[in-house]
Parts: sequence; structure tokens; C-alpha cells
Amino acid sequence: MECIFGLVGDGFALIAADSSAVHSILVHKSNEDKVLVLDSHKLLGVSGEAGDRVQFIEYIQKNVHLYQFRNGIPLNTAAAANFTRGELATALRKNPYFVNILLAGYDKGIGPSLYYIDYIATLHKIDKGAFGYGSYFSLAMMDRYFRSGMSLEEAIDLVDKCIMEIRSRLFVAPPNFVIKIVDQNGAREYAWRESISSD
Repeated sequence: MECIFGLVGDGFALIAADSSAVHSILVHKSNEDKVLVLDSHKLLGVSGEAGDRVQFIEYIQKNVHLYQFRNGIPLNTAAAANFTRGELATALRKNPYFVNILLAGYDKGIGPSLYYIDYIATLHKIDKGAFGYGSYFSLAMMDRYFRSGMSLEEAIDLVDKCIMEIRSRLFVAPPNFVIKIVDQNGAREYAWRESISSD
């Protein structure tokens, strides 16, 4: 019952994801961070099979760091999205990864951006997007309340509305969510929305 969604606002992009690690009818943990800080100005939010998710995002992260180490400059967000899509497309014909990705980044001179990459290597630049069962509700909320140029406070309010809608409408709703943002100051964790403590 994974839920991951993101949007682009005025000078920032954010990704929110549930933090449940679930297999079959068992909840293994409720504090799994599914939004990876890819580099100083990029976030990678991933849903999918746990093993594929961890292996693929770590592979992408290490290769993005290797590119920066070899060339002395980081990949911009569009290049990182295209690299990720290319690796998924290559794997699709060999040993596919069942992962769906939202990649958010901030580039100097360009601003924030959000990319949608699904498990069959489809790539789109978007302003708002979602994956998982929670996407039915979060996309409906974003269709109603999202607008271009939202402030951070307005965007967080919209994220909270999406989380509340998921919790109230989804039969097996994830209890906890993590929210991360990326802007000119870098990628960072913004907040957790918890209804179950992980202690």
C-alpha cells in the first residue's frame, strides 16, 4: 500500500512518501525512508519491491557520485533523470527492477523540476505526480488544490491534505510519511507526519 507523491512550487520541489516496510500481511517497520538524497540538490523518491528499490537507488546514487568525481561537475536534474531512465530501460530487457521514481531537483539558472519515471522506463517532466495506491487520492487532491507558483506553506498544507485523504480513504493506509524538499539551499528533510511511533 505504498504512497509517494511530489510537486513543484515557487523555487522548490518536494517529495512525500509513506514510511512503511510491508510484505504480504506483515508490517516490518514504519520508519523506512523511501526518499533518498541523491546529491546536494536532488531527491529520489522510490516505490516498489523493497529489494529492487534499495538496490536500484543505491546504484543510481553511486553512479551519479562517480560522474561528479570523474568530471568535477554534478549532473543536472534532467541529465540525472535521463541516466536513471536509461538504466531502467537497459535492465528492462535483462533483469527488470520493479521501481517507480519521482526525481526532484534544483538547478542554478533553471530552478526546480520534478520527473516521473515508472518501472517500464517512461520519463516525463511534471509539476505534480504520484505513485502507489495513495495516488488515487493524492492526485485528486492535487488536481483540485494545486496551482503553479505555490509557496512552501501552501504546498505543505496541500501535502497534509493529501496525507489526511489517504489516511481516511485508503483501507490499509500507511501511518507515517516523510516530507523532503529541495531548493537553492539544497536537498533536506522537512518533516515527518507520524500517527504511529517507531519506538
